[in-house]
Amino acid sequence: MALWFSRSRNIIAHLVKTKISPINQSLFHAKYISYKLPYELVWELRKEYSSTATGMVFRRFESARAGEVEEAVTYSTSDYDDDDDEINDAENKTIDFPGGSVAFTQQMKFISESPDKRVPCYRVLDDDGYPIAGSTYEQVDKEMAVKMYKSMVTLQIMDNIFYEAQRQGRISFYLTSMGEEAINIATAAALSFDDIILPQYREPGILLWRGFTLQEFANQCFGTKDDYGKGRQMPIHYGSKQHNFFTISSPIATQLPQAAGVAYSLKMDNKEACVVAFTGDGGTSEGDFHAGMNFAAVMEAPVLFICRNNGWAISTPISEQFRSDGVVVKGQAYGIRSIRVDGNDTLAVYSAIRAAREMVVREQKPILVEALTYRVGHHSTSDDSTKYRPLDEIEHWKTARSPLARFRKWVQRNGWWNDEGETELRGTIRKQLLNAIQVAEKSEKPSLVDLFTDVYDNLPLNLHEQEKSLRETIKRHQKDFPSDVPV
Repeated sequence: MALWFSRSRNIIAHLVKTKISPINQSLFHAKYISYKLPYELVWELRKEYSSTATGMVFRRFESARAGEVEEAVTYSTSDYDDDDDEINDAENKTIDFPGGSVAFTQQMKFISESPDKRVPCYRVLDDDGYPIAGSTYEQVDKEMAVKMYKSMVTLQIMDNIFYEAQRQGRISFYLTSMGEEAINIATAAALSFDDIILPQYREPGILLWRGFTLQEFANQCFGTKDDYGKGRQMPIHYGSKQHNFFTISSPIATQLPQAAGVAYSLKMDNKEACVVAFTGDGGTSEGDFHAGMNFAAVMEAPVLFICRNNGWAISTPISEQFRSDGVVVKGQAYGIRSIRVDGNDTLAVYSAIRAAREMVVREQKPILVEALTYRVGHHSTSDDSTKYRPLDEIEHWKTARSPLARFRKWVQRNGWWNDEGETELRGTIRKQLLNAIQVAEKSEKPSLVDLFTDVYDNLPLNLHEQEKSLRETIKRHQKDFPSDVPV
């Protein structure tokens, strides 16, 4: 040990004399630190050496065994003059890493898994429909407000009647937007008709706002010859090229990377429009969510991602879906501007989407909106949500937190609506829907040949064989084949 300390004095004297340059630092590291020096020697070196004006920093790792140091790390950005007698704080030193400069720190700090405070939720109206003092929002005139409210009521009635039609066996499947009417209609009202919609499956209100008729909804759900999908999609899987509304597909979140691609094409064509892509909280657990977000961020594609965080992915609660503060914080991880909004507040949704849409189009960059809401209805007609959530919770959100009730209070206080108008509207919409269903039920179904068209220009041999086999089967079992389907 005496020999080691004797050598150390020589080493220290040499270091102080030469004042190691960045090049000499690496040599010093290789020549001396490659030996496993005794702990006392290294700290004597550090004490002596720290009095010099150099950029050397010795760091003892927690994992090092007692009595020895495994490694020393050097940080330096420039050479120093002999007269320098201060060591710059490591916080002020950076490295030009690909993607931008990164600052160093002397402290080992881990980013917390969650912030101390949750991201606040933008809100305009309280639960009683009164504007919150100090809130900022887009002004809505009487014409717009009444149209929005009427559309929300129409969507609610349409959901109720089609849901009952499925329960009566008149259609095979249905899925409602109950409790999420504000997100549907307020979003639609804030967008331009030229904006392209890539929906999940709770956005029929967008189509309704853009002029899709109740008869067109019925044609799709009943699979008539007038259905734009020619009866080849499940009920509620709407689509309309005329209304810039991509056809709904059941696989979760597949529309998100597609939306990034569509948005990038708009950017290439210099279109004054954006893409609006919807998903639910469950969709954020799919790989396509992350692929779509990253693609849009890196390519700076003008896409507005809207997540309807309604608390449940079928029977999976958000507490079992992710550990992050909801969905809004995921945007920052990808470099995407984000906002959290009260999805049951019609004015808040309208204002937030309008502002977000303007930024997306102007700056040609994506934005993520998380709308907090609640799925009042069952996931679909294939689900019974009372098996996994209490009835009183559902009833509370259906009544006390209803987006329709809240918005109606605000509209009515402005003198733009009354009880007589409510009764008349609900009666009229109900009659129109029942009539549309009757027409759809009496309509002819799409032709059998439509099963094989619209995919290939020239039908391949295997599909010719399938069609032939199907027709032969129908001939053998004519009594079992639906009479309303043209062969």
